Amino acid sequence: MLPLSIAIVCKNSRSTIEPVLASVRGLASEIVAVDSGSTDGTIELLESAGARVIRTAWKGHIATKQMALELCEQPWVLSIDSDEPVLPDLAESIRAALTRDDPAVAGYRVNRKVWYLGEPLDFAWQPEWRLRLVRRGKARWGGVNPHDKLEVLPGAGRVEDLRGTLRHDSFVDMADYLTKQVAHSRVSAQSLVAEGRRGSYWRLVVSPAGAFFKQLVLRSAWRDGWRGWCAAGATAVATAMKHAILIELTRRTPR
Repeated sequence: MLPLSIAIVCKNSRSTIEPVLASVRGLASEIVAVDSGSTDGTIELLESAGARVIRTAWKGHIATKQMALELCEQPWVLSIDSDEPVLPDLAESIRAALTRDDPAVAGYRVNRKVWYLGEPLDFAWQPEWRLRLVRRGKARWGGVNPHDKLEVLPGAGRVEDLRGTLRHDSFVDMADYLTKQVAHSRVSAQSLVAEGRRGSYWRLVVSPAGAFFKQLVLRSAWRDGWRGWCAAGATAVATAMKHAILIELTRRTPR
């Protein structure tokens, strides 16, 4: 076992968490799961895998993940979502990095890749480098809900990249993706309002088109075939939803 804690936040994740737990079996010394009210058997699966489960009300993406990070006890922490299995090539890179244990390194980024209907999207949303493996006490969760971001503390050390893939099974199909994006768009718009941002007609027009162009052309999502076209189109729709909700929140007149 490595001197490694796995930090997971979850709620009703039975459909995705079994492959996640299987992917880290034998890799870490402990699994810490912060659960926000599962009723579908998720907790039982976690406990059968030897995880330490902490039950809490949902505090938002950033605060809940920070709570899970702080509850870990091993020198290194790998923060993953309940739908992110660690593929074997990434597991080997983690083993090598922790065995080497370079004191100048405070954390490692990994590349997360979405699986869509059983196949990886090799170009859409790629690359997606995210800091996930950090020394305990050397990083904090930040960002703007729901777009959380793990960040190394100033002066804590350098960040390096690991080879391998963190698989992301975030949605079943496009209908499922867009349904989830409704909630994400609302939270994102509310966070922007809290920062003093206002809705913009111009951004409602150009941002979805820009998001589509970025994925389809700049990221070459067309090379993923029809899956890439769907991913690019869904990204544009999600962007439009966010800006439409932002306009509504900041410009409507209460009756």
